[in-house]
Amino acid sequence: MFQISTGPSQVWEVDYRAADSVTLNGQPFAWDIADLGAGRFHILHEGRSYNAEVIEADYVAKTIVLKLNGQRVELQAKDRFDLLLERLGMSNATAAKVNELKAPMPGLIVDIRVQPGQTVQKGDPLLVLEAMKMENILKAPADGTVGSLKVGLRDNVQKGQVLVQFT
Repeated sequence: MFQISTGPSQVWEVDYRAADSVTLNGQPFAWDIADLGAGRFHILHEGRSYNAEVIEADYVAKTIVLKLNGQRVELQAKDRFDLLLERLGMSNATAAKVNELKAPMPGLIVDIRVQPGQTVQKGDPLLVLEAMKMENILKAPADGTVGSLKVGLRDNVQKGQVLVQFT
């Protein structure tokens, strides 16, 4: 189960077991989706047609930016563990203790937007990782200072590899 939001007033509970078994707020959700390649999809739902394109995906922060029928939509996902930590009041405590940024998937570093010694705030872009023909902006998981960069421009990285060390 995921909780997906596009802002404080728009929150949905999404549960899926397989591609053909999706519920939205506890109700069955019937749709047809066709992968057009390069992060583009065509969706049919209740007789309406939608064109979707993944603009940005940050798998660490669980955020996705889509272009849906030409309009930009920012999604934030929370899984059951995020929701549990939030209920226990621990969500901010874990973010404050981050010492490093690791690669969420294998890929190629195509842009470095910070330097050692630079102060960053949570959500600031640090690196751009190209994976599966998509550019993913990796953002600061918490406020801090960049201690060192463990990668260089055009480096190939593996999932879980340390990219940025914070002080």
